[in-house]
Amino acid sequence: MMNTKQTLRGFATISYWADDVGAAQAWYSELLGMKPYFEKSGPDGQLVYAEFRLGDYQHELGLIDRRFAPTHASTSPGGAIMYWHVDDIEATLTLLKAMGAVEYEPLVHRGEGFITASVTDPFGNVLGIMYNAHYLKMVPTTTRG
Repeated sequence: MMNTKQTLRGFATISYWADDVGAAQAWYSELLGMKPYFEKSGPDGQLVYAEFRLGDYQHELGLIDRRFAPTHASTSPGGAIMYWHVDDIEATLTLLKAMGAVEYEPLVHRGEGFITASVTDPFGNVLGIMYNAHYLKMVPTTTRG
């Protein structure tokens, strides 16, 4: 029997697809206030991958050329939504929309300290944001800025 404590250990990397990885890199660099720590160009010299490490646990956000997406991937938003914790969800949602993202799901107060929203970034990816009281309890105080 599988040890369920080791099955899903935690978020490692999320991949967002883009037709123009350079434009996606510039957009996310502006949003995050940082440049990616890793970049990879294809044989044609065009940027095909850029990766950021961010947050309290240095989670990875990878921007990948859409031509490398699984062949069954949909071109419309949908599927699972991965939510990033934010300290001010209303300000973050306002910022995302000002940067050209389109509201996918409005602010939803889910109770007990949980608020979610999501947008579609300019490249067709769903970007979830969440104020998560549980997240704040789990982050050791030594990692808070």
